[in-house]
Amino acid sequence: MRVLHVIESLDPRTGGPPAVAARLGAAQAALGARVGIAALAEPGAAQRVRESFASIPGLDAVSLHELPRPAGTLGRLRLTRLTEALATLARNADVLHVHGVWDVTVRAAHAASVSSRVPMVVVPHGMLDPWSMRATPAKRLKKSVAMALTFRRILNHASFFHTLNADEQAGMAPLGLLPACEVIPNGVFLDEFANLPGPDEFRGANPALGADPFVLFLSRLHHKKGLDILADAFTLVLKTHPGARLVVAGPDGGALGPLTAQVQRLGIAGRVHLVGPLYGRDKLAALAGCAVFCLPSRQEGFSMAITEAMACARPVVVSDACHFPEVGSAGAGHVVTLDVAEVARAISAVLSDPEGAREMGRRGRGLVESRFTWPVIARLCLEAYARHGVRGA
Repeated sequence: MRVLHVIESLDPRTGGPPAVAARLGAAQAALGARVGIAALAEPGAAQRVRESFASIPGLDAVSLHELPRPAGTLGRLRLTRLTEALATLARNADVLHVHGVWDVTVRAAHAASVSSRVPMVVVPHGMLDPWSMRATPAKRLKKSVAMALTFRRILNHASFFHTLNADEQAGMAPLGLLPACEVIPNGVFLDEFANLPGPDEFRGANPALGADPFVLFLSRLHHKKGLDILADAFTLVLKTHPGARLVVAGPDGGALGPLTAQVQRLGIAGRVHLVGPLYGRDKLAALAGCAVFCLPSRQEGFSMAITEAMACARPVVVSDACHFPEVGSAGAGHVVTLDVAEVARAISAVLSDPEGAREMGRRGRGLVESRFTWPVIARLCLEAYARHGVRGA
C-alpha cells in the first residue's frame, strides 16, 4: 500500500491538520505502508516544523515532498507546476489522502487524481461544518460560490470522506455530496506522553505564575476558539478562586489583539499570561502543569489539543461544539454550552475539587489509551481504503 498525504502546509502555526497528517502517516508506515507527505514550500517554517515533529515515532520512515508554491493570481488560478508535481508523485501512489477543502493543494490533488487515475480521499477537518460554512456573511457567500463553481465537483470525485466524528458527518449531510463517510478520529502516540515534564517545569520557565493553579488554553488564537467566552468566564472564576491564573498559548490567528483589549477592559490582565506558541517539550510542560485545560470553541473538527490534554491526565472543560461527547461520558471533564456562566461553573468545579480533578485526569488518560491512539487509527484508515476499492489495500 502506497499512501500520499497532501496538505497545504506543515507549519504548526496553521493549526492541527499538520500534526494529524504527520502522525497518521508515521503510524501507517509502521504498519508496512509506503507513505509520503506532500506540502507547499513554507519559507521560514522549517524550525517550527522540526520542533513540532521531533517527537513523532517512526516519522523517519515517511518521505517528505516540498511542492512548488503558486505565485500570483495567475499562478493560483492555473496551478500548472503544482499539479504537475503532484501528478508525478501520484503515479507512485495507490491513494491520495487529501487534508482540507478550500486551498490550492486540494484543487491540484484532484487534477492529479484524475490524470493519474489514483483515488482520492478527503479529510475536511471540520471545514464543511455548518458553522464554518456560515461563520460570516462574506464567508458564506464566498464558500457558496466556490462550492457551486469548483469544489462540489472536486469533492464528489473523492472515494470517501474521512470525517473525524459522527457530528461532522451529520453536519455535512445538507450539502448533498455523493461520497460516503468513514468516521475515523484523531489520536496520539502514547510514546510521546511516556516521560512527561514535571508539573513545575512550566512554572520554572514562567516564574510570574508562582505556585498559583492555572487554567490552560492551548490552540490557535482565533475567534472560533472562543477566547472571548473564556476571558469573560475567567472573570467569574476569579470571584471564587482569586488565586487562579489563565495561560493562553498558541499562534495568533487574529484574536490576539481583541483578547488583549478584552482582558484590559475586564481588569484581569495581571492574571492572564499570553505565552505565544508552544511546541515539543514546552507544550507538554504546559499541559502537565495546568490545573484544568479549557477549549470553549464555537466549532472543532477533532481537537488534537483536547486529546493531548487527556493524554497528560489533565481534566478538561470543552464546549459541545468541540464534538467530543466522550469527555462527558467517560467522566474526563465537563462538556458545556457556549454560555459564559456555564463555562465558569465548570472551571470552578474542577479547581474546587483537586481529588476529583485527578480522577478526571485518570479517566481521560484511560479513554485515550483505549480509543484514540494512532496505531489503531492508522489501521482503520487502511481498512477503509480496502472497503472503497483502493488497489494495494
